[in-house]
This record gives sequence, C-alpha cells and structure tokens, in this order.
Amino acid sequence: MRRRLNRGLLRRARNGVPAVVFALPVVLIFLVFSWGPIVRGLVMSLQQTNLIDPVRWVGLENFRYVLTDPAVGQATMNTVWFTLLALLFGFPLPILLAMFLSELRGRSWAHTTLAYLPVITPPVVAILLWRFFYDPSPNGMFNSILGVFGLGPFLWLDSPSSAMPSIVLEATWAGAGNAVIIYLAALTSVRADLYEAAELDGAGVVRRVWHVMLPHLRGVLLLMLLLQVIGTMQLFTEPLLFTGGGPQGATTTILLLIYNYAFVNGDYGAATALSVLLALALAALSAVFQFATRGWSSE
Repeated sequence: MRRRLNRGLLRRARNGVPAVVFALPVVLIFLVFSWGPIVRGLVMSLQQTNLIDPVRWVGLENFRYVLTDPAVGQATMNTVWFTLLALLFGFPLPILLAMFLSELRGRSWAHTTLAYLPVITPPVVAILLWRFFYDPSPNGMFNSILGVFGLGPFLWLDSPSSAMPSIVLEATWAGAGNAVIIYLAALTSVRADLYEAAELDGAGVVRRVWHVMLPHLRGVLLLMLLLQVIGTMQLFTEPLLFTGGGPQGATTTILLLIYNYAFVNGDYGAATALSVLLALALAALSAVFQFATRGWSSE
C-alpha cells in the first residue's frame, strides 16, 4: 500500500515537471523586472547616492529629510486638491456618458468611438494641443470662444488659482474614454427585461437610471473609484509638460517632486524615500477603502 502511494506521488511529480519548467522563465522574468526594482528602491531609500559617487548608508535620514521638507507638504496638498477636483468632475462624467450611450439606438458605435478617441491620442500630443488652447492672450482658442459670450480672458495655466483646474479639465477629457468603455461593458450585463418592466411601470429615464442601472454598476463604480484615486494621486505627465510645477509651485505634485529630487537635484535616496512613503500611503488608503466598502458591492 505504501509502495503504491509512493509510486502515485512520484508519477504526479513527474507529470508536474514540464509545467514547472515552462512556468519558471515567466516567474523569473516577473521577479527580476517587477519585484527587482521594488526591492532596489527599498534599499536605495536607505542610502545617499547619485548613482555616480560611492554609496553611503544613511538609514532613515532620507525619510526624515522628505518629511521635514516644506516642498513635500505643498506637493501633497496640490496632489490632494487635484484628486478632489478629478473626483468631483471626472468621476461622474464617464458614468453619465455611458448611460447616455446605452440609451442610444442605431449609430451608438460611432458615439462610442468618439468618446474613446482621446484615449488613443498620445498624451504628449494632447497636452501640447491643450497648451495651445490655453493661450492666455485674448486671441487664444478658449479665450476667443468665451469672449463671444463676454467672458475672459482667463490666464488658465499662468494663474496659481486656475492652473490646477485647467489641468483637471484636460486630464478628464483624456481619460474619460477608458471608464466609458468599462461602464458600457458593465451595462450590457443588465437584463433587458428589467428595463422593460421599469418602462411598463411608467419609469422615466431618471428612475430607470436610479433603480436599474446604478444598482448593477455598484461593484464596478467602487472599483473605478479606487483606481481613479490611485491614478490621480500619481499625477505626473500633465504638470511636467503644462507648467513644470508652476506657477509658484501650484501644480507641483508628489510624483513631480520625486522627479525633481532624482533628476534635478541628483538625490536618488530622497526620491526613493518619498516614493516608498507614497506607496505606503496608497496601500493604506486601498486597505481602508476595501474594508469600508466590503459589503456594498453585494448589497
């Protein structure tokens, strides 16, 4: 009996060897290119290095430095401000667009294509176009349009008070298409008989949205909300290319400050320390969000 059991275990082990052999290169590549930089970043956060001079171990000194740097506080406030504005304007818009497109008949595919078009536009190209639109002179694109209604001219990116909202506007335009496609895919899972029953009960568009669509989107909405918060907290490309962090530091975000630490000041230790703190903050935020909403998606 024991001999038969040993033979069975040996046969199973032999059958599993090819699977392990095929999976091993993929696992090694994942470890090297995914976890390798993470471990390297954790080690570098404890060092003082510019990648040229000899490395000097400083322990937690990099963390003390970034936590006492006034620029980190301002960058954090700017990042939180962008996140709040993006949630206020950028989160509901894709939901409304998806619901509108789901109600269309006939050429809805054309409208879906137009909604997704900004996503396939290269980010640098889109930002350069919007910089042209944001020309603060009276002859600028947006100022010319608003001038017809007696508004403006506005400084857009040249004013500390309007620079971040201007970036939010462009970022919402550029990223809404992805969310629209996801919401449309989720809406296809709603049974048609639910819409028909609501219409027979005399429910209008607003009541169908509130009582039929939104309950079926609850889980997707929570997931997209978390992903948007994480994504907006890592804002980098727009402030770098639009304003470089100005005017007066009004658009310097955490990731842009990390970039300045590393590639402007040459302080890679401080840059990785701030990166680790950002990663920990986002991980804690994700854990709290998942704990607070763990039962909402199944209600």
